[in-house]
Amino acid sequence: MTAAAADRYDEYARAHTDPRFTDWLQSRTGPAWTEATEHRFVEELAAGTLADDVFRRYLVQDYAFVTTLTSLVGHAAGEAPDVAAKREFGGFLGTLTDEEDDYFERSFDALSVPGRERRHPTKTATTEAFEDLLVRAAREGGYAESLSALLAVEWVYCTWGVVHADASPERFYLAEWVDLHSVPAFESFVAWLRTELDREGPTLSPRREARVARHFRRAVDLEVAFFDAAYDA
Repeated sequence: MTAAAADRYDEYARAHTDPRFTDWLQSRTGPAWTEATEHRFVEELAAGTLADDVFRRYLVQDYAFVTTLTSLVGHAAGEAPDVAAKREFGGFLGTLTDEEDDYFERSFDALSVPGRERRHPTKTATTEAFEDLLVRAAREGGYAESLSALLAVEWVYCTWGVVHADASPERFYLAEWVDLHSVPAFESFVAWLRTELDREGPTLSPRREARVARHFRRAVDLEVAFFDAAYDA
């Protein structure tokens, strides 16, 4: 077994001069990390060639997913160890419920998404699986479990967002979706999440460490499936 594929963080740490718990989590996702951050959907989004029907399906499912994601962020805020950490989560909640919500409404208008589909969409199996993962992450264990699922989701988006920060698709709903995930504030939040989990991770019992790694890997796998599903008419 190579250090990068180590089953336990302590094995990984012994093989690296400056180990980070979150780097270990990422190393265990295998090819799924690249598949998520360099997905066809992301590349077409940045290039401005993504078909409207594909983005429309994606956006409707993502809006449904955001409700559960917001609940996870709120749960993590409740478990956060100090006021400063709670403030970080509070700021991110503000972005989800204000800036992003406004973006969704304007984009739905432009894409002619009816009100019923916005509020009561038929969820795909992938969306339901993603929501189930976030609920389990909040209910199983504690702060580290919540962080693991949240970090996986946001780190994937931050990674492709930073890579395509200079992209400028003509359609505003594509351009703004890139912007939302490439701004310094979002990058800083993801870096902060990593710092939090880097601190919490090495203190976990073997059972919780395995659970955290499982949640993280499952979230990355589901990110790939979520992008795939947008092409499924």
